[in-house]
Amino acid sequence: MSRKSNLTLIVMGLWVLALALAPSVLGNYEVRIAISIAMFTALALSWNIIGGFTGYPSFSTAAFYGIGCYVGALAQRSGVPAALAWVAAAAFVGGVSFALGAIVLRLKGHYFAIGSIALVDISRLVISSWGSVTGGGNGLNVPLLQGRPPEVSALVLYVMLGIMVLAFVTNVIVDRTRLGFGLRCIDQNEDAADMVGIDTTRYKIAAFVLSAIFPGAVGAVYASWVGYIDPTDSFDILTTVKVPVMAMLGGAGTLLGPVVGAFSFVMLEEIFWANFLEWNRAIMGAIVVVLIFFLPGGILRLDWKRILRRLSERSKSKGSAKE
Repeated sequence: MSRKSNLTLIVMGLWVLALALAPSVLGNYEVRIAISIAMFTALALSWNIIGGFTGYPSFSTAAFYGIGCYVGALAQRSGVPAALAWVAAAAFVGGVSFALGAIVLRLKGHYFAIGSIALVDISRLVISSWGSVTGGGNGLNVPLLQGRPPEVSALVLYVMLGIMVLAFVTNVIVDRTRLGFGLRCIDQNEDAADMVGIDTTRYKIAAFVLSAIFPGAVGAVYASWVGYIDPTDSFDILTTVKVPVMAMLGGAGTLLGPVVGAFSFVMLEEIFWANFLEWNRAIMGAIVVVLIFFLPGGILRLDWKRILRRLSERSKSKGSAKE
């Protein structure tokens, strides 16, 4: 294992530890932010498998997240314990993504992006129309987790951290195995990868399923936390846009990129909501534009040594000029 790989694992371990300590040293508001960071990091790491390694612009995260919300909620309402409901939601979403992946992954480029967005709308319409089971547009009440609010928040944080760690470990395994090599070949040139014997269809479906399982689990846990879900919030198209932006902000296709990007995006969003409520979405849209045009490789792919060297040279030149 290389020194860079060891550093990546150490940084991630310290970050998980820092978030896990939040309930012990911080207030309820900060714990809620920690939950959001862990939740979106798990979603960004999941997207990284299909969007970062494979290069397929997937916008279907909200579909799998929303399905996970409803499967977990319906399971709990049927008397299934919360933990088993979360696992069942992840397994169900994995099966759905396997079936859908065999269809939607026949598309490429912009066509795949449009098809993946369609999955979100189709899922929302199905849930909204199936009122006898899902409650339709009126939403669905979910059995609340037992305990005092601080205890429930701490439990949700630890579960979200567990999902986040599993998503990160999955990224590490994919990155270091033949699957990751095949996915990167598909990203570089899918036709050439197919010609040299890589089963591109099987690899893409595997990446699609792995990118769906964790959002399904996250959705189920979130439903248990808030106690109420409806089609509009569960299948929010903004969620499926924000997640790729987080991964690209940090550096899509890297192990720590989604982690850095999710943290940066959540903190920026909190700052803008608190100080620029009316302009929040306009500012976040401007960030997306800047990211696409001026930071295509993400924060981690910047040449930080060169940037720090230039800043040091400028500070020295200013100091000598004053003298």
